[in-house]
Amino acid sequence: MRILFASSEVFPLIKTGGLADVSSGLPIALQKLGEDIRIVMPAYPSALKNAGRTTVVAEFQTDFPGRVLQGKLPKTKVPVWFIDIPEYFERVGGPYSTASGDDWSDNAQRFAAFCNVVCQLANNQLGLDWAADVVHCNDWQTALVPALLAQQTTRPATVFTIHNMAYQGLFPASTFARLNLPAQLWSMNGLEFYNQLSFMKGGLVFADRINTVSPSYAQEITRAEFGCGLQDLLRYRQASLSGILNGIDDGEWNPAKDPHLAANYSVRQLDAKAANKAALQQAFGLPVRPDAPLIGMVGRMVEQKGYDWVLAALPALLAQDVQVVMLGSGDKTLQTALQNLAQQHPQQFSVRIGYSEPLAHLLEAGSDMFLMPSRFEPCGLNQIYSQRYGTVPIVHHVGGLIDSVIDTNEQTLREGTATGFHFYTGSAQAMTQTTLTAIDIYRNAKEIWHKLQLNGMKIDFGWKQSAVRYQALYQQALQTR
Repeated sequence: MRILFASSEVFPLIKTGGLADVSSGLPIALQKLGEDIRIVMPAYPSALKNAGRTTVVAEFQTDFPGRVLQGKLPKTKVPVWFIDIPEYFERVGGPYSTASGDDWSDNAQRFAAFCNVVCQLANNQLGLDWAADVVHCNDWQTALVPALLAQQTTRPATVFTIHNMAYQGLFPASTFARLNLPAQLWSMNGLEFYNQLSFMKGGLVFADRINTVSPSYAQEITRAEFGCGLQDLLRYRQASLSGILNGIDDGEWNPAKDPHLAANYSVRQLDAKAANKAALQQAFGLPVRPDAPLIGMVGRMVEQKGYDWVLAALPALLAQDVQVVMLGSGDKTLQTALQNLAQQHPQQFSVRIGYSEPLAHLLEAGSDMFLMPSRFEPCGLNQIYSQRYGTVPIVHHVGGLIDSVIDTNEQTLREGTATGFHFYTGSAQAMTQTTLTAIDIYRNAKEIWHKLQLNGMKIDFGWKQSAVRYQALYQQALQTR
């Protein structure tokens, strides 16, 4: 199949979250399975810099003149088309926001133009002698593509993947007219959502197939608790909705070869993991204590990720003579509160605001357990990285966390399948109790703990299995079209 994979971020070209990892890992796996896949993304300056050599292969006119640049995903043979509209993408700041963290005021125009060019590429309207059989769109930034292609008599099949229902691309109703979109798209059966313009609805209404990044999240988003106001639409389209658990790049995330670690290790050499714990403690300015249970967290410090629960639980956890390290940024109030608490417990708790890929790898390797208490989690990757690195995850029983971590209970211990710990009620109290249980097993049941580590490390979380499922999804989309 000829597959055009549209995304607003792709690792290692540019990354703000898990979408970037999926947008490289899945295309690489699909190419290995023999598919003719091309990635298309905006030409951010940092992405072009990381891409290396590119060539101009087409020119076009949207709101402003632009070009299509062609390159390759670094260290692969996967072609990447960069949509170069300097007025929209040649900016200092992130893909979606300014350097100070405010959304770009013209995000609707930026990504509408991007979607327009994706449609032209898909239908071979820019002279590149290539037309897509399937266009795979990801999140709201690409969601207008299925809506625009649905207005055409000849078109490729479309697949729309929801990576997070909470980010829908909502704009004032007046924006619709400024985007020069087909008038028939403005209705409750189109892009209108309570008198707002919803990019997300472009994918949910018009894509041939919809999927999310885990089977459990696919079920959850049809309920009001997780559907973010679109649950009725998702129930209406349930026959076209499915979930495929994300994979990971098991070359990039491999403790036996990871260049960011103090010592490499594997299932057969798990003792070497201890050197990473010492290095992590040193990196975060904590005393090097092999005996202290070390809990790690990486991610956005926001309520969705349960950081307010963590803040409430930390006094009780720190009373257990544990150490806690956190890497990330987010809500300024939460950041400040966590930093203040760290100052009160300098021997036990350390917070690093910001993001560092090498430090994230060391944190996964050096922690004994990884805490991931998300209120909702479409898939999550860190709990998967943790298992790959022999670090036992503690997770809230939601979304992709259900599908990727096997809870420790009487049955799974008897069967020898457990890999982590679930807490089933969304609260600081439930999270604390489960974490205390994990600490107790870590200290007093070494054989069980070792088995949890080995079970997680042996699971194949690579992209191949998921990529095969996406091949089947593309075939379903072609049949639906």
